[in-house]
Amino acid sequence: MRRTLFEPFKIKMVEPIRVTTPEFRQKILEQAGNNPFLLHSSDVLIDLLTDSGTGAMSDKQWAGIMIGDESYAGAKSWEHLESVVKELTGMPYVLPTHQGRAAERILYNILGGVGKVFISNTHFDTTRANIEFTGSTAIDIIYEESKDPELDLPFKGNIDIESLKQLITQYGRQKIGAVIITVTNNSAGGQPVSMRNVKDLREICNQHNLLLVIDGCRIAENAYFIKHREDGYAHKSYLDIAKEMLSLGDAFIMSAKKDGLVNTGGLLTLRDEALSVKCKNLLIISEGFTTYGGLAGRDMEALAIGLTEVFNEDYLHYRIRSTAYLGEHLKAKGVPVVWPIGGHAVYVDAGKLFPHIPIQEYPGQSLVCDLYTHGGIRSVEVGSVMFGKYDEDGQLIPAVNELVRLAIPRRVYTQSHIDYVLDVFDAILELRDQKRGYKIIYEPPFLRHFTARFEKC
Repeated sequence: MRRTLFEPFKIKMVEPIRVTTPEFRQKILEQAGNNPFLLHSSDVLIDLLTDSGTGAMSDKQWAGIMIGDESYAGAKSWEHLESVVKELTGMPYVLPTHQGRAAERILYNILGGVGKVFISNTHFDTTRANIEFTGSTAIDIIYEESKDPELDLPFKGNIDIESLKQLITQYGRQKIGAVIITVTNNSAGGQPVSMRNVKDLREICNQHNLLLVIDGCRIAENAYFIKHREDGYAHKSYLDIAKEMLSLGDAFIMSAKKDGLVNTGGLLTLRDEALSVKCKNLLIISEGFTTYGGLAGRDMEALAIGLTEVFNEDYLHYRIRSTAYLGEHLKAKGVPVVWPIGGHAVYVDAGKLFPHIPIQEYPGQSLVCDLYTHGGIRSVEVGSVMFGKYDEDGQLIPAVNELVRLAIPRRVYTQSHIDYVLDVFDAILELRDQKRGYKIIYEPPFLRHFTARFEKC
């Protein structure tokens, strides 16, 4: 019997949402340079910009905050977090940071440099920026069929093993800073990575003495897909699946603001002692002492609890199915989405939704602006604004796909909020042929999507 999916939690606190008009939203969006990143959150009705640090914490996490130990060195909350992380990762050296990109900066500043190459299934925006800032090159390799948004494959986030072998031959071991596997693969539509793929990757890294970094900020969500899609894992718990995957890595980077179920925090864990010493030295200079790394004791306590709660079966079923609910209903309306639906977000193919808008006029940016104007929904472009480059003549080298990400915060919105999002898409579909593109009038050299400003074409 099919039952209505319900949220496996009760609401103990509420935050009011201020309802605004389309006219008001159009005005302040123009003032923000037609960039939803530059809006005030108080002017947003449904905030799907990111799932990073935007979730709601549990009663146990809030209780943990009250007993957080704020000692500068060797706090009890640090000991709790260290114990949980070591059990999860199997790695002996644990470095807390204030968020994930700080962990990336520390590790890739040490491993990177001019002439170095980093290879990944897909580098996300901050990963790529931290790597390229050192003078290194970031290369993405997913299977060609995974680039087709409509193709239904169980593990479209996998790294292309044959392409990896070719790149190792092309660049040589000494030039490769690390191989990075991102689970789930955020930039490729939130798609999962199979255990078989990571095992194959481990074998290749062993053969060539390469460092394997697991970027696992959504490791629990990825474990869900492995349990339900990959042979041999149906009987295993989500926690055991995650531990098996992390056992294959040399390093683990996590933005704890995702599957850590907290509002701030990051982690860097390592197997190699010599590398850990270098990372600790850089952490002390830039983040704080090694037993707090820029985090308050209360935040470490909440993170230790969150890393346990995230593997709860009822929570993960709700998390994955509630995201799929939005994606499946959008597809039924005729909205082109990346298929199958990933764990943390629904990715709309704006290039196919607005085929009359040239790529040089950023159809994804048009959609994020329309979602806000029509319904007060904040989302993010994951296409040629975020990942586009310029050639020597200043012409745009577009991204593989022109996507818009609707990232679902954890334990924040109910089904009625999601149904409202679906209603807003009805209005966009009615006027889709009248939509116009945008041009960039200001952009910074790195991570331009955060602060770029746009005008309608």
